[in-house]
Amino acid sequence: MSIVFGTKEKPVEELDEDILVSHESPHRLIVWNDEVNTFEWVIETLIEVCGHSEEQAEQCAMIIHVQGKYAVKKGDYDTLKPMCNSINDRGINATVEETVS
Repeated sequence: MSIVFGTKEKPVEELDEDILVSHESPHRLIVWNDEVNTFEWVIETLIEVCGHSEEQAEQCAMIIHVQGKYAVKKGDYDTLKPMCNSINDRGINATVEETVS
């Protein structure tokens, strides 16, 4: 990007500016509702795997139950994928999805 500055008294200067652009797409860790797992198990899993507080995990579990799914965590893919795998290993359906802007 170039910016041009100038007046009658001063000559025109051109400055080149670098713009920081993030090419990483944020991702979401989605936990899906099912008829198999209990609230207690989902809450315990969110606390242990995602580092949620008990209150946060309870709120997430309720939203999952009512809406059918919920993004319990946001971040980069390399951070969320192992969490997703751990949740799946506990018998809870979870996926990592790219956030759409």
